[in-house]
Amino acid sequence: MSDNETENAPLAGKVALVAGATRGAGRGIAVELGAAGATVYCSGRTTRSARSEMDRPETIEDTAELVTAAGGEGIAVRADHLDPAQVVGLVRRIDEERGRLDVLVNDIWGGDHLFEFGKPLWEQSLENGLRMLRLAIDTHAITSHTALPLLIREPGVSSSRSPTGPPSSTRTTARTAGTSTTSSRPP
Repeated sequence: MSDNETENAPLAGKVALVAGATRGAGRGIAVELGAAGATVYCSGRTTRSARSEMDRPETIEDTAELVTAAGGEGIAVRADHLDPAQVVGLVRRIDEERGRLDVLVNDIWGGDHLFEFGKPLWEQSLENGLRMLRLAIDTHAITSHTALPLLIREPGVSSSRSPTGPPSSTRTTARTAGTSTTSSRPP
C-alpha cells in the first residue's frame, strides 16, 4: 500500500465491531470507520426481514451498504446484545473470519419508546424503566465482556521506539456523545 493509500485509508486492514449500528450515532461511526478503510461488522436487531421493538425502518444491511459505499467493507450481522449467546456467536464469527478485532464501538440503545417525556418518573411504567436500563447497561456489559478478549489478544504497538527498548504499547479510548469506542491498536 502506498503512502497516499495509507493516508486516505488509515484503517485499511483493521476490523471494527459497531454494536448498535442500525441508526443514529452508531450508523455514523460505522460509516466513518468505513471511510477510513476498515472492515466494519454492523450489528443490531433490525434487519430488512425483521424489525426490533423500536419498529423503525433503518436496518443493519443499510448501514453495511453505506460502510461499503464509503470505502470500507460493511458486514451486517443480526444480534440482540442482551442475549449473551448471540454476542458470543457474533464475536466467534469475527474471530473465525478475520482473526482479530481492532475497534469496538458500543452504541447500543433502542429504548426511546420506553420513556414517557413530560410524565413524572413515578407515574411511568417500572417495567419499561427496567427494560430501558437493561438496554442501556446490560447490552454494553455483555458486549464488552465478550469482545474484549479478542480486542486485546494482540495489543497494538505504536510506531515510536524507545532508544532503550521495544516499541511502546498503546491503548486508546475515546468517548463521543455517550458512545464508548475502544481500540487496542493505533490507526
